[in-house]
Amino acid sequence: MADRVVLAYSGSLGTAVAIGWLRDVTGKDVVALTVDVGQGGEDTGVLRQRALDCGAVDSVVIDAKDEFADDHLVPALKANALYQKRYPLVSALSRPLIAKHLALTAKQLGADTVAHGCTGVGNDQVRFEAAVAAVAPELTSVAPVRDLALTPEQAVAYATEHGLPVGQPDGPDTIDQNLWGRAVETAPLEDPWTAPAEDLYALTQDPTVPRDADEVTITFEQGVPVAIDGQRFSALRIVQELNALAGKHGVGRVDVVEDRLVGIKSREVYEAPAAVALITAHEELENLTLERDVLRYKRRVEAEWADLVYDGLWFSGLKRSLDAFVDHTQLHVTGDVRLQLHGGRAVVTGRRSSQSLYDYELATNDTADQSQAKGFVDIWSRPSRIAARRDRAN
Repeated sequence: MADRVVLAYSGSLGTAVAIGWLRDVTGKDVVALTVDVGQGGEDTGVLRQRALDCGAVDSVVIDAKDEFADDHLVPALKANALYQKRYPLVSALSRPLIAKHLALTAKQLGADTVAHGCTGVGNDQVRFEAAVAAVAPELTSVAPVRDLALTPEQAVAYATEHGLPVGQPDGPDTIDQNLWGRAVETAPLEDPWTAPAEDLYALTQDPTVPRDADEVTITFEQGVPVAIDGQRFSALRIVQELNALAGKHGVGRVDVVEDRLVGIKSREVYEAPAAVALITAHEELENLTLERDVLRYKRRVEAEWADLVYDGLWFSGLKRSLDAFVDHTQLHVTGDVRLQLHGGRAVVTGRRSSQSLYDYELATNDTADQSQAKGFVDIWSRPSRIAARRDRAN
């Protein structure tokens, strides 16, 4: 039905008003789509009914939490994905999944247009539309806030005029949350000198409050976390459990000035307890099980992988190729890592693996054969010695 628009609906004032706004401007019926990636908040049934009450001809809710954990968070963990070495890609990882379901729902319904609630100054507009273009290039993407000049004041006026049940008005803060963490933008933090207030945080407790440390052992099989303290769980459950446990100790707070895809620097505050704990553990297990050259090269690939995902290129050919490399590196990343969680930090206190490359007999000074070391050092230093002689002569 080409006379329909499928809207990525979050329940916010902007997306609620967009239902009627899109209908009025485009003349098309609107189908609201909510994809549950662990964002919490209101019950999805409540959101579905509100979308219908706001004028949607249908409201679709998809529970994608397991899919998000298995197909997006696990690959990110295998890649130790941190944008600019700090940001665990909280929002960036969810957008291609939401966009995929947006495009697939539109194709299933025969719609020719999809819509989202992004502004023209953020990264998400690119992530949504690049993903839709890759999944269903025949679809048209529109953004009411950006394309139809829907300002917050107009949204409130429209809702009031039409008596829309939009729930609580959008507050001054912009918050995005999913299984992997929480991102917060608020006016006071636009000054990069301003410290975040403690009440800004919701997933992590104050790390300065005295409390006893917790220890947790995470088991990995080929780079995938499969158990906590010997008890096997799904990837979804492991992320949920570690969000609670690491969050209790304030692990995963990230305050960073990052370079947005749209060409501006932005102050961002994130909470990602499970992400930070898991990446810390996974990196250390790789240190134990990967050869030096593979490990060094993989660290460069990880940065490229994170950049691609941040830039909205989840479905790109280069990312697929990097995925193949990363997956191959994980064949021997199997074992246990013990973490101590305390005072805002996840500290590795032990690691073990049947695939370990660590050899005690080679590592200890007591028994190691040192007889060949002098010759090795001499040969290794030879290029430096030759170059030094040349430079001195000049």
